Amino acid sequence: MTSAPERPRVALALVHHPVLRDRAGTVGSTSVTPLNVHDLARAARTYGVWPFYVVTPLASQQALIGRILRHYLEGYGGEANPTRAEALRDVVLAGSINEALDDLCRRAGAYPLAAGTAARDNARSVDYPTFAARASASDRPWILLFGTGWGLAPEAAAQCDVFLPPLRGPGAFNHLPVRSAVAIILDRLFGK
Repeated sequence: MTSAPERPRVALALVHHPVLRDRAGTVGSTSVTPLNVHDLARAARTYGVWPFYVVTPLASQQALIGRILRHYLEGYGGEANPTRAEALRDVVLAGSINEALDDLCRRAGAYPLAAGTAARDNARSVDYPTFAARASASDRPWILLFGTGWGLAPEAAAQCDVFLPPLRGPGAFNHLPVRSAVAIILDRLFGK
């Protein structure tokens, strides 16, 4: 197994609260999808992004993720699939974005900066090469916030220092699954 760097430089957060639950802009929580946790942990590990925070205040959702993590980190799952266990060891449950920021601050020794993601343009967007250069030169860690549902709620977006530009295909349709968006963005930022 490879080991993670001593201090995180860029972390990832899959935000389930506060997010927009529908196209009408209702703010609330979304359910955790276990497949997202597995796949995003593997993507984050591949690109050296850690920890990977799953942000939900819902006890039932935290219990679900806790069972999955125990299966791979303490149970038979880790024996049967050691690479999955390696990726999942960097998953951290957080009850809020602030809890994730505070945890990353403790790990990195400095309060993190936050980069938001969205499917719409944002006046605070910086392009991918600029962000990658800024993140690698920063003395402070960064956290990439990915909203579930219809995206980050306004109060979550307000915590972001910058935004990454939306991903766009050749047509007008623009509603990628979060697993796809995370993989594409991590590759644009840290791929070789």
